[in-house]
Amino acid sequence: MEITEIRVTLRDEEKLRGFANVTFDNAFVVRGMKIIQGSSGYFVSMPSRKRPDGTHQDIAHPVNKDMRAEIEKRVLEAYEVELKTHSSA
Repeated sequence: MEITEIRVTLRDEEKLRGFANVTFDNAFVVRGMKIIQGSSGYFVSMPSRKRPDGTHQDIAHPVNKDMRAEIEKRVLEAYEVELKTHSSA
């Protein structure tokens, strides 16, 4: 499975830095990944929904650590590019 497109929308909130939509194989898109600034750096949170008990459950997520690492790496790279694009505009 190949990541064929990543679109990042910047946000300037306390921890939320942006949203990402990731397309796989030009055929399947996952919308609503969050780019979060945590205490030890940036990370990508998968799209989720709130349960009645207040917890959150991922709607879509990688099933192994290698795919999670690849998605996070590529999304954070796209985030950096988007930051540079907006800072030079």
